[in-house]
Amino acid sequence: MNTKLESDLVRIIDEKLHDALKKRGRVNVLVAGKTGVGKSTLINAVFQGDLATTGQGRPVTQNTREIKKEGIPVSIFDTRGLELEKFQETMKELTSFLDIRAKKEDPNEHIHCAWICVTEDGRRIEDAEINLCKSLAPRMPVVIVITKARADQGFRSEVQTLLPDASNVVRVRAIREELDEGHTLEAIGLKELVDLTMEIVPQGQKNAFAAAQKVVLRQKQDRAHLIVASAATAAAGVGAVPIPFADAFLLVPIQISMLSGVTAAFGLPLSTSFLTTLVSSTLAGAAGTIGGRALVSGLLLFIPGAGPILKGVISGSTGAIFTTAFGEAYIAALSVVIEKDPNNPPTAEQIAEQLKAELAKRNPFGKK
Repeated sequence: MNTKLESDLVRIIDEKLHDALKKRGRVNVLVAGKTGVGKSTLINAVFQGDLATTGQGRPVTQNTREIKKEGIPVSIFDTRGLELEKFQETMKELTSFLDIRAKKEDPNEHIHCAWICVTEDGRRIEDAEINLCKSLAPRMPVVIVITKARADQGFRSEVQTLLPDASNVVRVRAIREELDEGHTLEAIGLKELVDLTMEIVPQGQKNAFAAAQKVVLRQKQDRAHLIVASAATAAAGVGAVPIPFADAFLLVPIQISMLSGVTAAFGLPLSTSFLTTLVSSTLAGAAGTIGGRALVSGLLLFIPGAGPILKGVISGSTGAIFTTAFGEAYIAALSVVIEKDPNNPPTAEQIAEQLKAELAKRNPFGKK
């Protein structure tokens, strides 16, 4: 890739990456419960990055700490001290903190929902949980998470009766359990919890939650499809007056913005170097050495049947069709590589290789 093109590409990627991170925002989840209910296990089972183990925690009140990790758009506010002797102190600090955060102008500073964890082993709801739910519910949606679920025996129904202010009650066994005599209990309830939480977090935090969680791939795909649709609309606008292919570089910022947004929605490590490597690897593999104004032609060469466009003009419909094909292929590529190895983030080179394979399957312009 020539030096001028590479410089322009890095500049565009850097700009669109920052835009994508800003649009993705951040989601903040309060996780409350007594010692031993399994909060750390639950957090690590739902969110990327082993947050409860490796995330950086800082105290925000005497009994609440914020856990977060670079690159993961979620903060977990872990509230302790629900034991009776500390409850009044904890509640006073907590409600004051929540009210201060709620007044912040930036919605990324608000606390967006709460999980109150109670263990099924104890089969008891105490005054602390009842009072906590009553205090939190007017401030944010509350989900009661019954942890270490093994045998309901009517406990969920009892919880619903005692905590009517909660949005819902979900039974969860966060990890697979090995029992005696070779019996096992598989993890349950995580998808239900993640889907329910997606429903109740504010619209502006849905991209962040989808990116941060690691349980439901469909959530990431759904948010990414919306980003692709928006990019296709923008591409159609650029080509509303048909432009010569020589001017097709106008579409590049839209394509890069789409790649950045989709990458962010999937919760992958998002950096200028990552996206530059992705784009460069894909272009190099598909079109060889790319010169000045031919960046878009290199992208179009991914698409079977797109050749005739290189000698003509790009209309609004052409720009939208190409953008959709490119974006949907990228979503498919990310989905494939993540499903192959869900525990390790894919490299830009792995994604680029799969992207070329996905684009080869698509022919939005008809037969060659």
